[in-house]
Amino acid sequence: MTGLLPWLEWAGVAVFALTGALVAARKQMDPFGFVLLGTVTGIGGGTLRDVLLGVRPVPWILDPAVVIICAAVSLAAFVSAHHFEREGRTRVILWADALGLALFTVTGTAKALEAGAPAISAVLLGVVTATFGGIIRDILAGDVPLALRRDVYVTASLAGAVAFALANRFVSPDLDDLVGFVVVFAIRGLAIRHGWSLPTYGRRDG
Repeated sequence: MTGLLPWLEWAGVAVFALTGALVAARKQMDPFGFVLLGTVTGIGGGTLRDVLLGVRPVPWILDPAVVIICAAVSLAAFVSAHHFEREGRTRVILWADALGLALFTVTGTAKALEAGAPAISAVLLGVVTATFGGIIRDILAGDVPLALRRDVYVTASLAGAVAFALANRFVSPDLDDLVGFVVVFAIRGLAIRHGWSLPTYGRRDG
């Protein structure tokens, strides 16, 4: 999937930047707020992954294409987000976030494996890539991060990263990206559609 990796990365950046911009719309921010939320969402997870992998400097510093993509998507959303009704915008954010989650799980795990990380570490870095940008987005917007809610979110990313790593090792490197993407998006999509959630800790007397 080496040839597809940059395209998947850019697609993930654009989709996650859109989720950040739509959150900015919900919070009624100015254009700078749109660009800020869109950019940190689009590049946050990949930046942390590259730092943990010891990549110096982080790629977008020398090639700011992904930052330009984030800014362009965010500004486009600033002038068009009003077309979504309030409830519809929330649904768009959830589904766009699911798409970005799947794309970044795949690219994050793939990049970690290509960098020589062991499979377990690559899986964890895939999850980091897919979730960290959204965590920053939600914190800056004053929301509880999706990754910390009861939603089946991190679990979906983890399942997809494991599926990707297994497919890469035992099936075919040409199919690993498809397998990982489908697993993440299917689990997260079903969770959104059916309201699946994980059990939470409840206080127990005695």
